[in-house]
Amino acid sequence: MGEDGSTAGVRATGGCECGGVRYRVEGALRDVVHCHCEPCRRITGHHMASTAASVDDVHFESDVTLGWYQRTPGTRYGFCTTCGSTLFWSAADKADMLSIAAGTIDQPSGLLAVLAIYADEASDFHRLDSTIQTFGRDWPVDNMSWSSPGGEA
Repeated sequence: MGEDGSTAGVRATGGCECGGVRYRVEGALRDVVHCHCEPCRRITGHHMASTAASVDDVHFESDVTLGWYQRTPGTRYGFCTTCGSTLFWSAADKADMLSIAAGTIDQPSGLLAVLAIYADEASDFHRLDSTIQTFGRDWPVDNMSWSSPGGEA
């Protein structure tokens, strides 16, 4: 919210199931990418459907129950320590960006799913969305069209 209490500039709000973590985004959001890699599948129970924003645009209204699981030295996942909701993930090589679990955004989000990565690791019970671009483990890491809001590097 602005200093006057208005919501001008707020692009999205969201949080976990129990309300222990609430956030707002005051900037651009990337469209949704589905990640089917094994770690994302295990952490979410299906696949990570995430958007992303600049870390400077994400503001916490409540983060008392926000915990972080440091999966590797360069990758961590944010979750609610009370209700267990998967909320975020971040990578050290993209320290200026925070990926946000799309399902935690208050609706309507106005976002679209645009890409599926690590599709060759998708659960055997899942049917991939044939309407979006899909890559297996060989996906082009340098594809900047999806890596940040507005497609910038």
